[in-house]
Amino acid sequence: MTREDLLEVAASLDLRVVQYADNMPLGGLSDAQLDALKASADDLGIAIELGTQSFDANEVSRYIDVAKRLDARILRVALDGPDALKPIGELAAEFKALLPKAEDGDVRIAIENHFNYPSPQMVTLLKEIDHKRVGVCLDVANSICAGEWPMETVNTLADHTINLHLKDYLIVPDPYGVGFVIHGCPLGQGRSDCKAVLDALPNVPMTVIMEHWLPRGDDMDAVRAQEHEWLTQSVSFARENLGF
Repeated sequence: MTREDLLEVAASLDLRVVQYADNMPLGGLSDAQLDALKASADDLGIAIELGTQSFDANEVSRYIDVAKRLDARILRVALDGPDALKPIGELAAEFKALLPKAEDGDVRIAIENHFNYPSPQMVTLLKEIDHKRVGVCLDVANSICAGEWPMETVNTLADHTINLHLKDYLIVPDPYGVGFVIHGCPLGQGRSDCKAVLDALPNVPMTVIMEHWLPRGDDMDAVRAQEHEWLTQSVSFARENLGF
C-alpha cells in the first residue's frame, strides 16, 4: 500500500486518524511530498499522526519538523532495547532539550511502552521529564514481553496516557506441548478486555489507534486480504461494543 492508499482505506471505514509509524516512515519525504500527503488527508477529513522507532534526539527533532508541516499533534516514540540501558536522567535530559521545539510545533511526544521498557521505569522517566508535552502511547499488549500482564500495564500508565494502541491477541499453546505463541486477532476475539482498558483511562481527549499483530504467512496476497478483513471486523466491534 502507498501512503495515500492507507488514507483511502481509513476513509472508506469512516476512520478519522492515521498514525504513520516505522512500518511506513515519513521522515525521508521531501517537503513537496509531505504537502501532497497533507492535502490528501485534508480532502478526506483525516488527521495524521507520526511515529519513529527508538530514541535518537536528532531523529526525533527531525520528526518534530515533519509533524509541524503535517499539522500532526502526536509523535509516537518507541523506546527499544538500547534505550532501556540509558540512565533515566540522561534520557530525560535529551527529551527536555526537545521540548521548546515540540511546544513551538504544538506537538505532543507519546513514548510507547515498547517490549523491553518496564512500565514502572516509564513512570520514573515521565516524572523526571515532568512536562505536559510528553506522555505515554499506551500499547495494551507490548509489555507482556517485559513480564507484565496487560491490565497491570494499563493501570500503571493510565494517568500518563495521551495516545492508545488498541489491539487484541491470543495465547496459543504449542501443538507439541512445548511453550506457547502470542499472536494477534481482530478486536473482541482474543484476551484483551478492551472495555476495561478504556474504563481505566482518564477522561481526556485522545486518539485511539487500531493495531494488528498479524501472523505473517507465505502468501502475501492472502495476508493482505486477511489484514483488511481484520480491520473491518475490529472497526465493527469497536463501534458496536466500545462506543466509537
